[in-house]
Amino acid sequence: MSSTKGIEDSLTLLEKLVQSPLDLLPQQEFAEKLIHLELQGPPEEMPHKIAAGLSDLAASLSQFEVQNAKVVVLGGGTGLSNIIGGGSRKESWPEDPFSGLKEIFPQTKAIVCMTDDGGSTGELLKDLPFIALGDIRHVLLSSIRKEGLRATYGLDEAQCLQVAKGLHKLFNYRFDRQPESIEKLVAELDFDSAGLPEPMYQYLFGLLESLFTDPDLSQLLLRPHCLGNLLLAAAIWAGAEELHHKEQTCLSFDSRNYNGLKQLNRVMGLDEEAVMPSSLTPAGLQLLYTNGALITGENKSGYARRGYPVDRLFVRFVEEPQVVPEVIAALQTADIIILAPGSLYTSTIPIFQAPGIAEAVCGNEKALKILVSNLWVQKGETDVVREDPKRRFYVSDLIKAYNRNIPGGVRGLFTHVLTLGLQDISGSILQSYAMEDKMPIILDRENVAKMGFRPIEAGIFSLAALRERNVIQHDPAMLARSIRTLLAVTSLQQQKQFMDSFSESPEGVPGYFPMERSLVQKDKLYACERYAALKEWFAGVSIVRDSENESIESFRKRLLEILWYHQDILLSHLVNINTIWIMDRKAWLRSQEWDNVYSFYDPEDKTIRICQDVVDDERRFEQAFLVALGQALLGNYAASKEMVAVKEGGEPAGKIYKLTIKVLEERNTFLSEQELAQYLKLSRMIRSESNKHLYTRLVNGNEGFTPPGLLFGLLYAWYLDNRFASHVEYKMAVMRTDISDLIPEQVRMLSRRRALVDFFRQSVFCHSSFIYDELPV
Repeated sequence: MSSTKGIEDSLTLLEKLVQSPLDLLPQQEFAEKLIHLELQGPPEEMPHKIAAGLSDLAASLSQFEVQNAKVVVLGGGTGLSNIIGGGSRKESWPEDPFSGLKEIFPQTKAIVCMTDDGGSTGELLKDLPFIALGDIRHVLLSSIRKEGLRATYGLDEAQCLQVAKGLHKLFNYRFDRQPESIEKLVAELDFDSAGLPEPMYQYLFGLLESLFTDPDLSQLLLRPHCLGNLLLAAAIWAGAEELHHKEQTCLSFDSRNYNGLKQLNRVMGLDEEAVMPSSLTPAGLQLLYTNGALITGENKSGYARRGYPVDRLFVRFVEEPQVVPEVIAALQTADIIILAPGSLYTSTIPIFQAPGIAEAVCGNEKALKILVSNLWVQKGETDVVREDPKRRFYVSDLIKAYNRNIPGGVRGLFTHVLTLGLQDISGSILQSYAMEDKMPIILDRENVAKMGFRPIEAGIFSLAALRERNVIQHDPAMLARSIRTLLAVTSLQQQKQFMDSFSESPEGVPGYFPMERSLVQKDKLYACERYAALKEWFAGVSIVRDSENESIESFRKRLLEILWYHQDILLSHLVNINTIWIMDRKAWLRSQEWDNVYSFYDPEDKTIRICQDVVDDERRFEQAFLVALGQALLGNYAASKEMVAVKEGGEPAGKIYKLTIKVLEERNTFLSEQELAQYLKLSRMIRSESNKHLYTRLVNGNEGFTPPGLLFGLLYAWYLDNRFASHVEYKMAVMRTDISDLIPEQVRMLSRRRALVDFFRQSVFCHSSFIYDELPV
């Protein structure tokens, strides 16, 4: 009779391999299996008893009690708004306003990033010394809860939906021209008082009235705005009496002026701490790229295409930053802390550069801490990897970027990384995204685990958005359910009832941010003070035009917006300008031998001259103005310039460009004597040994040559915005190239280019604080 040993061995092996019906689920980790089960239910074609058991388990997970769980979510406006309660800016939001984290976790609080400076928020910053309000608006609206409205105003479900619809219309209404009256504004809004509870309507209508009656607020109506931002501003104004009695041009926004935000939370049926700013101190975002350029402005960074990875991010505060105690307390007592998805460098990272926030998160050792990974690569932020610009972006790169830019690093900030499971999305959808140059951020599970974080893949995308609009985005309800299940799993693991295979001996993430104090800008100018100073400067500058195609006031406005947008332009950059002259093409006599920029600075009469030909093209006009503005920083430094032909044996061999600079007493430039000498050396001018005021440059044969004055203007414009890179990018391209030490000239050229960028960052734009120059690589 044949032996059955082989069969017995196979059966024994199978029994060891399949110890539980959960092993039949395809996901890798225990938590992933339970999340998939709760979201999707048991797989089809399973034996009835197993399917029934799994269904019971899924039901138990969905009923896991989280009503008392304290949740704190940190992030920027769009990503944070979406996961808390759906994207409140979407037209479809009123159809399903009560979903997401806020409904499953009723004790959810949001801490909102405060570095936005674009759109209506940017317009508001021109007039008032406030923090950025636009992202607070998004999150505040998304946070309203059905149960909160019922408890506060005694509404039924239909009335709650009506309130959400009315608030959505009110807070997202935008206008491009000044409303004639409150009556016409309300009529255009189709604002029905019957749709809101009477106390809420009276409060919001009172804020609307103050926008038309308070002289300090009515000026806001002169600019294009989102009405919700103005309601927030009016609420803050109403809650801060001392703001109305100070004589300063711009007033400090601090904890004493926080009452208006609290009151608006309460009126919306929320806890007064439901939506909190990460800091009460106005701040600006700065990105330092690996080529050495440092650019200020969140809105501007979104349009930057420097072609280089971001090296570091900094938040520059107007004054010593203030974080309200409620923010710290919420983080210290939270049961769940979530880092919301969003733009990598402009959503969550800036929050942790406010003092005390990172420490509060790390100090809370009992909380479940989750980083929700972004879904897609974002141009200008995650499209280039710092360590290897030639490869794509992974989740581990996302973590490294957080680690490099958060003081103290990411250890203790989160334990789990929740990502979208791409296996749940069809290849055709991913292919269509790729055709639009949209690539997913891929989970490199092994690398994330080596760093000491638990990677969790889940189907947390919106099926409705995929069906209706063919887009992939986080589904707030699915995400909330996944986090509830993850909380249940961690509770089981803490009770030692279930363990997973996760390694507890990580390699860690090196290279964290060593900053020990927050950055405070030197001039301490609020944005509104800078704007007022720019307007005052323009009032003293003559605008001359040869053609009457456009009014002088229109030119003045366009130029003012250019200076406002480029926040790195210092007021001291403008002192050598008395006149801006828009010249007719027929009167444009400047030689085009060296350039076709169609602008220059004339130091004799301190005039920026711009050719009319470029005025109608916004990009060329901005470029021409910035190039000439850069030249104005050199001022009247040159006593003489000449090009002398060089002959050898009677044959032309090239030219010598001779530049004689003025003596220090006669010179009127932005640069010091040492800085001017440094720049001329970097522009490859050779200083005479016998005459320290004489510089020369040998130009071989018919080679081109960019004089140092023009080069300075081109580099100035390029540094501010690489949309103008075509003029000098060919000079800077060597910085992207793998340089071989076999060719010494390439090494020297690379060194010169880097030194030029460093010179502009430190000496021209005055970003010379130790924090930029002494950070470890």
